[in-house]
Amino acid sequence: MALAGRLSGPEFHRYADPATELDVTRLTDPVFSSGMTAPHLRQFGRRTDTLLYWSDRFGPARQAFQLDLRSGESHQLTDVPALDCASLALSADEKSFYYFDGASLFESPLNSLRARERYRVAAGRRRSGLTVAADGSLLFAEDDRIVRVTRNSGATVLQAEGKVEHVAVRPRHPQVLYRTAAGLSVANLDGSGRQRLPLEAGRTGEAVWAQSGNTLLYLHVPEDARELITLREYDPASGTDALISKTTQFESVAGNANASVFVGASRSVASAYVLLLLRVTKRELTLCEHRASDPRMVQPVFSPDSQSVFFTSDRHGRQAIYRMRVEKFVESTEQQQQKL
Repeated sequence: MALAGRLSGPEFHRYADPATELDVTRLTDPVFSSGMTAPHLRQFGRRTDTLLYWSDRFGPARQAFQLDLRSGESHQLTDVPALDCASLALSADEKSFYYFDGASLFESPLNSLRARERYRVAAGRRRSGLTVAADGSLLFAEDDRIVRVTRNSGATVLQAEGKVEHVAVRPRHPQVLYRTAAGLSVANLDGSGRQRLPLEAGRTGEAVWAQSGNTLLYLHVPEDARELITLREYDPASGTDALISKTTQFESVAGNANASVFVGASRSVASAYVLLLLRVTKRELTLCEHRASDPRMVQPVFSPDSQSVFFTSDRHGRQAIYRMRVEKFVESTEQQQQKL
């Protein structure tokens, strides 16, 4: 951890998007790579004043940083050899953060950066994903099982039928969503009550919980590439699955705090845009080009108050983080977010 704590000066660069002429701010310099963590993990301060992210600015190994979104200053948080960038997550009280370094799961206070190991994956087992429950426990996949780490121990809570590819705790509910080759399922945090979700037949793309935890939002990908990808919503309480809207071939999607507006990244080469989708009108609004070499990297998300959209792209060189303010188009959800 000798190099953790280093500061980097502001790298902000504002420009007018070529397609819409709306202002976009590039937050990190594209001469090196930077990116965000998995979209379901906590990465923003509640007031959208900080962002937890990764970068190789001091290379070659990627490290965790916290960006002050007001001053533009970045604070290096780790100095480790094998950071899993998609495992970076703030704790609920924002006093510490979690990450995997190789086989080891660490927790580190933000004020001291004295990391402690919480769990080590057994030799020969493949670990993937990370999700943080409301009680502070941490869940992730080890091959065909889900492990839950509490303050005192780590134990297998669920043995799946096949390799687990994704895990995400259901907000405000003691359940975890997980994906296998058979599809998406949910189970209680202790492994009980597992059930396969009866989603629309066909291929299920990205799936994310609404921030309330009441419904699951997912992209349905048709077998015929000429047909449009649709955004759908599954309600576990009623067991209903409903169409929200067709999309401009969204590769990824995220909702604001009250799931009234969605932001997506199009996989279309001809329309490589970041777009807003309004639930009530089922209409899209183009925010900007993303022009990423791989649309899977874009992963746009709303800030906690829904007044900004953040995404990543390598359009100007290497992968960098971008921000667009959208208060002209989306109402603030600050009060709803505080309730959540």
